[in-house]
Formats: sequence, C-alpha cells, structure tokens
Amino acid sequence: MTPTDTLRRRLLTAAALAPLAAPLRAAADAAWPRIERAARGQTVYFNAWAGSDRINAYLQWVAAELGKRFGIKLEHVKVGDTAEAVKRVRAEKQAGRNADGSADMLWINGENFLAMKREGLLFGPFAEALPNFVLVDAAGMPTTRIDFSEPVAGLEAAWGMAQLTFYGDAKKVAQPPKSMVELTEFAKRNPGRVTYPKPPDFHGTTFLKQLLLEAAPERAPFYAGASAEAALLLAPLWSALDTLHPLLWRRGTQFPASTPVMRQMLADGELLISLTFNPNEAATEIAARRLPDTVVSWQHAAGTIGNTHFLAIPFNARAKEAAQVTINFLQSPLAQARKADIRIWGDPTVLAVARLPQAEQALFAQAQVPGSVTQPAPTLPEPHASWVEVIEREWARRYGQ
Repeated sequence: MTPTDTLRRRLLTAAALAPLAAPLRAAADAAWPRIERAARGQTVYFNAWAGSDRINAYLQWVAAELGKRFGIKLEHVKVGDTAEAVKRVRAEKQAGRNADGSADMLWINGENFLAMKREGLLFGPFAEALPNFVLVDAAGMPTTRIDFSEPVAGLEAAWGMAQLTFYGDAKKVAQPPKSMVELTEFAKRNPGRVTYPKPPDFHGTTFLKQLLLEAAPERAPFYAGASAEAALLLAPLWSALDTLHPLLWRRGTQFPASTPVMRQMLADGELLISLTFNPNEAATEIAARRLPDTVVSWQHAAGTIGNTHFLAIPFNARAKEAAQVTINFLQSPLAQARKADIRIWGDPTVLAVARLPQAEQALFAQAQVPGSVTQPAPTLPEPHASWVEVIEREWARRYGQ
C-alpha cells in the first residue's frame, strides 16, 4: 500500500463519519455566541516557539487584534521546543491539576501531538466546530486532518502549511540538485559546502526523513507505527549518510544548530545550499535584504515532505473559551493573509482561497517575487510520528558528538 493509499483510506473513513457531524455542527454554531461572551476578559497563555523575530512580531499584532475585537489578552509564552510544554502539561496531569493548567494554547504537530493525544492531554474535539473551519481546505490539503499519519480527530486546528524546500544563490548553484542522489553528487563536486542541522532540530530530522523516503525501496512501513524491524528498515538511511557525511561541512563531524545558523552561513558564503520548511523563507529574506535577489528556491522533483502545523488546547486549560476564539481568529482570512504575506511571515495558508469572496481573495494576492518556488513539487506525507524518536536516537548513537 502506498502512502497515498494509506492517506486516502483514512480520509474515506473520516468522510463516512461526516454525516454524523452535522447535528454537532449545528449545536456548535448555536453555542458560539456563548463561547465568545465567556472569552471576554480571559487571558490566553499561548506556548509557542520563539525562534523567529518575524513570528514573534506577528503574534504581537494578533494580541492587539484580539484585545480590540474580543477583549482577550494573549500572552506569548516563548518556548525553544514544544516538547517543554508537553512535559509540563503531563506533569500537571500527574499532579492532579485538571482545571488550572499553565498553558491555554499550544503550537504543535507531529510527535508532540501524538504523545498528547495518546495520553489524554488535549481538550476537544473542538477544531471542526469553529466557525472558520468551513474555510479550511480540508479536501485539498489532507494533512489538515492527518498529522504525521495520525488522524487529528478534531483535537487540533490547522494553522499553516509547510514543505521541505532548499535554496541557494543561482550564481553559485546553476543547476539545483532535485533529489538526494543529485545532492550527494553536488556535495562531491563542492566538498564542505553542504550540510544539515543537527538532530533533534526539527529541520535536521526532516532532512533525515526525506533522505530515508528517497533511499528506502518501500515507503509503506514508515506510514505505520515504528516496528521491531526498525533497524532493518532504516539501513538505507545509514548507508546514504555514510556516503554523504564525509562530503559535508566539517566532514560531517559537526552540524549547525539550526536553519537560521545555516541561512547566515549561506549569506556569508560558507555554504552553497540551505534548507527550510517554509517555501517562502528565501523570498522573505530577500525582501528583508538579508539575502541577495539572486537566491532561488526549489524542491525535489519527485516530492518533498510536507505537513500542516496546528493549534491545540490542553485538557486543563483555564481559558478554553478564549483559546477557541483565538484559534478561530487565527483561521480567519484577515489573519491568514497577513501570516502568508512574505513581508510579515510568509507562512502558507490553510484556507481554500479560491472559495473565498473576491474581497477576501484579494488579501492573498501577491506577485511572483525573487526567491519563490517556481515549480512546486508534490507533497510527500510525513512518516508516522513514532519514527521520529527512533531515527533521532539511532542518529545520535551513530553520528552524535
């Protein structure tokens, strides 16, 4: 069974249950005014990654809008890794703090969502009862309902889209490598000028998963939970890395800490290629004059890993009503269009823009700009989240310092 078949089967199951959701939807619409009234005056402690000045500035704008429109106070609790917040919620549950949690909202996906779902640490289902859910392109973007091959089940709400993307200066990278095989050949011709972030950095782990999907003779096992056969199934990954590492920056004995570090190394000429999970990142950096306008972006011809990032509410959130109103606003055309603007953040929208009224479609209009992906590649679904821990653990054992 192919990854697409697996995804299709899960979506058909969800579609079969859709008629059952209609009465629940009607009840939710009737309840929404009450939720908005209860939200007024509440404070939402939003635990979200704080590694980007652009994202932090966007959330400041969101906070101001929520205050004006809904009387909600948004506090950005800046975290370096979402796993920190997950551990805190887990500890609160163990301590019996079932109604006075420290977090009201989380920016989340992947293995963190899987852990919280399995351990009963999430409020909901709520996502498909939000008024703005009808604007989400759930049919065209299956990952808005499937998170790292795990059904979302209404426990988190789609916020933005992402796909692994590479970029470099066209003056130095005349023919961008469009596969991991081509990237390895490029590294042979340009030793020391290519690398990837050190796992467990999210982008570093994604690079490993991309290499795995391209190297493995069969992808289907990676769309089920990690199995006892993991050592055998991961062998193609380690073989490919053993070939690639001696060609990398510092011969693969050290790795940059993050993609922002790699971006600066590229700007300084130390690297020829960097990577990102935001297809608009290079365009945004060019617009901010931190990269030259000769930088181009590309994706591997046969596809690169893509996913949706989400917003969730812990089971013990104090401000559940305000969190729902906040998430609904973040799914609005106004907030989604501002987030998608390369001058602001450049994070792709989860909305079905073509179905919006003309005036709201116009909010998303952007001309093709330097640095944008000109030939988008197919999206490869994320392997099941349980593979992350296995890959990171084995990578550290083999290559970690």
